[in-house]
Amino acid sequence: MLQSSENSFLKSSSPASNANAYNPKTVTAPVDQATIGRTLVIKGEISGSEALYIDGRIEGKISMPESRVTVGRNGRVDASIKAREVVVMGKVTGNIECSDRVDIRAEGSVTGDISTVRISVEDGAALKGGIQVHNEQKHKEAQSQNQAQTSKSADLPKALAATASA
Repeated sequence: MLQSSENSFLKSSSPASNANAYNPKTVTAPVDQATIGRTLVIKGEISGSEALYIDGRIEGKISMPESRVTVGRNGRVDASIKAREVVVMGKVTGNIECSDRVDIRAEGSVTGDISTVRISVEDGAALKGGIQVHNEQKHKEAQSQNQAQTSKSADLPKALAATASA
């Protein structure tokens, strides 16, 4: 009898059978993605550098030039979208400017013009508007030219002010 009680003590103190024992779990880092839930309605301008998942409604402008914007099945977007990558499973009304890829899934709908390097439209998707597919290198060159012109036009008032004060 003494042996059986020792064995039961050993069994109860082992971590596998103890309900309160610490069981370490592997934790992965969360993906940097913002989510707009099904019941949210946002009117205005959204900008940022992390991925965006939209399952609610947005009206206005979305500017995420270095990120991915995903419009979920319940998502409704009445806005222009500027992003690196756009995936549409819901409904988008507005222009899309993409530096990499636009993907319109079977249940997705886009009404507006699209400018991108690559595009994928699945069977069953709806697309009403113009499509401009351009070379990635030419697109980067055009962007750098636009930035150069913007910086020159920003320097112009400074130059005029300097000459006017002299």
